[in-house]
Amino acid sequence: MIDLVLTLIGADRPGLVEAVAQTVADRSGNWLESRMIHLAGIFAGILRVEVPPGQADALARALEALGTTGLRVTATTAERAPAADDGRMMDLELIGLDRPGLVREISQLLARHDVNVEELITDRTSAPMSGEMLFRANARLKVPAHIDAVHLRGSLERLASDLTVEIKLE
Repeated sequence: MIDLVLTLIGADRPGLVEAVAQTVADRSGNWLESRMIHLAGIFAGILRVEVPPGQADALARALEALGTTGLRVTATTAERAPAADDGRMMDLELIGLDRPGLVREISQLLARHDVNVEELITDRTSAPMSGEMLFRANARLKVPAHIDAVHLRGSLERLASDLTVEIKLE
């Protein structure tokens, strides 16, 4: 089987997911995992499917044809995941008043520690009492074995203090 990672983007409307699912099924594909969301009237998604070797090119062409419906789909052949290393997964939660640069500053610190962001979900909501905009982030991190979790946590806490946000690392 061949793994394909698909990215989808287009004006949101009912039936987009069904059109992709039908196209994958028509080429004997199997829908493995996905993340999809509606953002500012735009549908965006990423998913991984597997198809028999003889169907990968046909599936990619059929998905590109969905462009006539306003949905842009890009298919990329994925390498099979390498064997897991001895790193560990950690969850990071952040909440604080929204301001430009929060994601940049956190991601810079993580990159300096060789931490890989495996998944990142962010959102803005109105604070219950003040009505100010709160920024929330939840990240799944792959922390290399050579990185001391206590040191990483301390670095994040110092940055959180500078940014006046709350950070939890578990």
